[in-house]
Amino acid sequence: MSSDPTDSAGGEANPSDSAPLGDPAPAGVATSNTLAIDIGGTGLKASVLDSTGQMEHARVRVATPYPLSPQKLVSTLSELVRPLPVFDRISVGFPGMVRAGQVLSAPHFISPKGPGGKPSKALVAEWGGFDLQHALGVALGKPTRVANDADLQGAAVVKGDGLEVVLTLGTGLGSALFYEGRLLPHLELAHHPFLEGKEYNLIVGDAALKKVGKKKWNNNVAAAIDAVRALTFFDHCYVGGGNAPLITFKLPSDITVVDNSAGILGGIKLWDRVD
Repeated sequence: MSSDPTDSAGGEANPSDSAPLGDPAPAGVATSNTLAIDIGGTGLKASVLDSTGQMEHARVRVATPYPLSPQKLVSTLSELVRPLPVFDRISVGFPGMVRAGQVLSAPHFISPKGPGGKPSKALVAEWGGFDLQHALGVALGKPTRVANDADLQGAAVVKGDGLEVVLTLGTGLGSALFYEGRLLPHLELAHHPFLEGKEYNLIVGDAALKKVGKKKWNNNVAAAIDAVRALTFFDHCYVGGGNAPLITFKLPSDITVVDNSAGILGGIKLWDRVD
């Protein structure tokens, strides 16, 4: 699909640019300001980054509303970003499987009650294949790129040294893999069986934390990291997300807890080369 980005003077844009993470911005796209949006199961956050990736405005945030259809998400985000500075392009992190800007899975949003609730057939149908990249581009009038949220967060923190794993602890478990600084194909580790046949989301997600308490949750997080280590033989693992500061167990030297702001700061990497 083609794109028709605007110049720095503004105006409408064709939002269908769907180049993958790590590719350079196409010629003619203004690079001064990037609107970075972090979509989460409990909160929607956004800020505007300058050309160096620094925030030009404090993050704005609203609670994620439920039930949440694709159209309601787009309208809520449109209102959320209204007070932010002028931007030239948009980067979006989404908590599910995304390919070429289209949503293949939206596990937190398919229940009217939110994460962990009973799925609605109507919401499953609405989210399946929804072109969020195009819809947000049309609504906000700028070139837009959408990627998995853990992939986006990882782009802000990896060093480009060997195999690096990024895990995010929030409503569920996010994951991303990078080799020598380049993003590898996304795996939805969150939905893979873990302890007692339950998927990772149900063991280390926010609902599990509230149910079992911090001590047992910490034990489960440590076990999850060990499992990922055995699966990937990572050189380094970065742990982020809203619940990462709750980790209390001693971390080995090849594991680093990173600030949750990386979910915003990684936005510029959707347009600039990872390497």
